[in-house]
Amino acid sequence: MSGRVKQRGVANKVDTVTLSTNERILKECHTLYVDPENGLIRIAKSVGLNLLAPRKKINVMLIGNHSAGKSSFINWYIEEHVQKTGVAIETQGFTIVTSGRKRESLTGNATLHLYPHFEPLRKLTGVLDYLSTEVSTSKQKKFSLVTFVDTPGLVDGDMKYPFDVDRAILWFGDVVDLIFVFFDPMGQALCKRTINLVEQLNNKHSDHIKFYLSKADEAGHESDRQKVMMQIVQELCKRPGLNKCGFDMPTIYIPNPNKVIRCVNQIEEMCKEIEKTINRTIQNTLNSLERDCEQIAQFIEDQIAKDNQAKNYNIQATGKGVLLTLVGTLLPILLFINFLASNTSVELLHQVLGYDGTETLHYYLSPVRGFWKGLPEEYHLYALGILLALSVLLLLIAKYMVRLKRTLSRKEKRTLLEKQHYVQNVVKVKKHQLYQDYLHQSVSEHDL
Repeated sequence: MSGRVKQRGVANKVDTVTLSTNERILKECHTLYVDPENGLIRIAKSVGLNLLAPRKKINVMLIGNHSAGKSSFINWYIEEHVQKTGVAIETQGFTIVTSGRKRESLTGNATLHLYPHFEPLRKLTGVLDYLSTEVSTSKQKKFSLVTFVDTPGLVDGDMKYPFDVDRAILWFGDVVDLIFVFFDPMGQALCKRTINLVEQLNNKHSDHIKFYLSKADEAGHESDRQKVMMQIVQELCKRPGLNKCGFDMPTIYIPNPNKVIRCVNQIEEMCKEIEKTINRTIQNTLNSLERDCEQIAQFIEDQIAKDNQAKNYNIQATGKGVLLTLVGTLLPILLFINFLASNTSVELLHQVLGYDGTETLHYYLSPVRGFWKGLPEEYHLYALGILLALSVLLLLIAKYMVRLKRTLSRKEKRTLLEKQHYVQNVVKVKKHQLYQDYLHQSVSEHDL
């Protein structure tokens, strides 16, 4: 970016007619970063900083043993059958389920183009061949703000996966915002692979993991469900990282209006957890936006202060260099003039300089003539060599002293100040407006 910053409403390009408030806020924040002309990423890069654009959606990963109900939950949440379900190991790869303008299925390469931050998956051998994306047009619940990551069903024994499933799931654990762990009470709840992965994920992302006893309607009577739940909790609590107080595992199942079920269904708690994560993400995004603006503004402030210091240094260095240059050149000049004055007749000097000029020359050369006459004649040559060497040394020092530091041109400094004004005023004002819009959803207007 060069020249004047065009202070236009960059977020106005986003079509907000059909968007919810939360979706609009995340999209506008994203646009403030990636706008091709005034985006914070472009501005930051121009001053030597690297920023990452916030995501427009949260990522929710679902893990668990095969047939635990992960795919069924996604279908129920978006109210569309995009994932295969059944008792077999239907999901052998990773499926990204997201919202879009039209129903479409994408392969692994297309998925990485859609999600550039998933590009490191290419380094995991075999994952790309088992990676896909399902785009749905569903507008149910908060799906427009959620991207689901459906993982392979986990099993023990001789089951071999076409890629390192544990490593891939752990990688996804580092980039998602929420991890739902499904425990199927129908015989696979104590899958060691699942529990081992949960333990490793919990070591880094304990605040993101939520546990659920899925298919609770198929677990028999209440006593059977309690027994299964106790077995799962006991197995989990054997692991040091998972041994914590207040362990919570809600019972969930897919509602069936044609079936009378007396088991408590807490599946709506999962929806609330997703909504809570969305709200937290919005707040974090807005806070990050302000921090990034302050970082850019402070970095520009430091650059301008550094430029001012460089200019002061250059002024001092130039002054010292000029002084040393004068001294270094003055010595041989004085010696030469003294030599001419000493070897030229007084009458000739009177003719050239006049009587007053000759007297003035003799007056100013008197220290040099006195110094020169005070030296024995046999040392004149040595003294001349020393003075010439000193003159050369002073000129070399002067040349070294005037090696100036680079400073900003007026145009460069003006551009930096315009960028600083833009991020401190235009973007931060927009951020304040977005925060107000967000708070209006839950706080009455007179409280703001």
